[in-house]
Order: sequence, then structure tokens, then C-alpha cells
Amino acid sequence: MHNMSFTVLPLTENIGHRALIYVEEYSLSHGIPGNDAIIGATAAESGRVLVSSNEKYYRPIKDIEFKRFRP
Repeated sequence: MHNMSFTVLPLTENIGHRALIYVEEYSLSHGIPGNDAIIGATAAESGRVLVSSNEKYYRPIKDIEFKRFRP
């Protein structure tokens, strides 16, 4: 059994700007949609580890620490 906790973080101007950059950089090469760009940007701006089973979108982003979730 996994022990998980979640924190809700506010959407800031810096997160929105970084998400836009991620969409511009990774939408053609990796197909990252806007909502996943916001998630990645939030992890980068907050310095938190991003845990997801969706490696395709997040692995190429060098600004984040990514951990693959295996349910």
C-alpha cells in the first residue's frame, strides 16, 4: 500500500509563463498538452518532485525531478 499525500498549490504568473514555454518547446516533439505543461511547470516552480505514470510528457523536461509512478 502506498502512503501518499497531496498539496494544492496556487497557479501563479511564473507557473503560467513556464507552462507556455513548455508547450512551445515540447508540444511538437512530445505532444505535451497545456494541462500537463501546467503540472510540470508547477513542479519546477515549487521545487517538488513530479510523480506520474506519464513518462512521455515529463521525462524530457530538464527543469523538473521526475519519478515514474507504478501503481
